Amino acid sequence: MSEQADKTLATDGFELHPDDRAAIQAELGHFEQPQAACIEALKIVQRRHGWVPDAAIPAIARELGVGPAAVEGVATFYSLIFRQPVGRHVILVCDSSSCYLTDYEMLRDALFDHLGIQYGQTTPDNRFTLLPVCCLGACDSGPAMMIDDDTYGPVAPKDLAELLEGYS
Repeated sequence: MSEQADKTLATDGFELHPDDRAAIQAELGHFEQPQAACIEALKIVQRRHGWVPDAAIPAIARELGVGPAAVEGVATFYSLIFRQPVGRHVILVCDSSSCYLTDYEMLRDALFDHLGIQYGQTTPDNRFTLLPVCCLGACDSGPAMMIDDDTYGPVAPKDLAELLEGYS
């Protein structure tokens, strides 16, 4: 990255919250290499904002003492780091081969119908964002889905209305 580009990133106006800076510094103490704390730093920012704005990348990089490209690479690789605003609740639907074999498509289609959105979209009331995920680690209970930090499976389409009601 050029020096001018780095200056532009440094003056983007995004400031880490003091509590987030302290939490990132605490994470740095757990790792020998600063870049190893990158995922946790991104999660810290995401917890506060609901997602990781582009302008947060250089701020996180400065706090970690690594280049912005390193943070950007991690942020774009991991599917649980959201790079655009999401709804109040994020629904992840497992589309792994094990869930696919246990009627994943029926669950996916029922979610599309119930929510009125497709993958990558957010409901008009900003309540839910629906995303596919390659594995939730619930292979013994497919089809599986996760809402925020709660994993469910097996989930039948008939169970969706009641399940989603618990998330206002």
